Amino acid sequence: MRRGDARELAVHLIYGRDFTGDEPEQAVSALLDKEYYPKLAKENEVYAERPSRAQLHYIDTVVAGVANREGELNDQIRKFSIGWDISRISRLTRCVLQLAMFEILYMEDIPTGVAVSEAVRIAKKYDGDDTGAFVNGILGSFARSLVPSAEAEANS
Repeated sequence: MRRGDARELAVHLIYGRDFTGDEPEQAVSALLDKEYYPKLAKENEVYAERPSRAQLHYIDTVVAGVANREGELNDQIRKFSIGWDISRISRLTRCVLQLAMFEILYMEDIPTGVAVSEAVRIAKKYDGDDTGAFVNGILGSFARSLVPSAEAEANS
């Protein structure tokens, strides 16, 4: 399984938690159930292969991270989605944005450009090209806002 597929699984889990309220560990465990998981391959090609140990670690980390920082991430979405009330953004798109922002802020091994481009890819796949452009605009502004603070820290 590629990291992009694991990222897509993470979005599915973050999205599902939005409905169920399950703890991250419960959501991941339920999805990866040996009886249940193979049946999902018929619905979406991303489920064709089970995640490796490394991909499972990534999924666990980001699903729990987004759950634990949901308020902070939603505040960032509000800040950069100028002219849009967060309630008007589809749940799936909000989950994609939350994941990408979490990766940018907290996953040192993921370059910002990768987080943005993968978020755009997933948004386009599930919500269309216009949504991909919307996600790109929000994440681009968000990422640019972080550059001055990083430069200031390096100079102090």
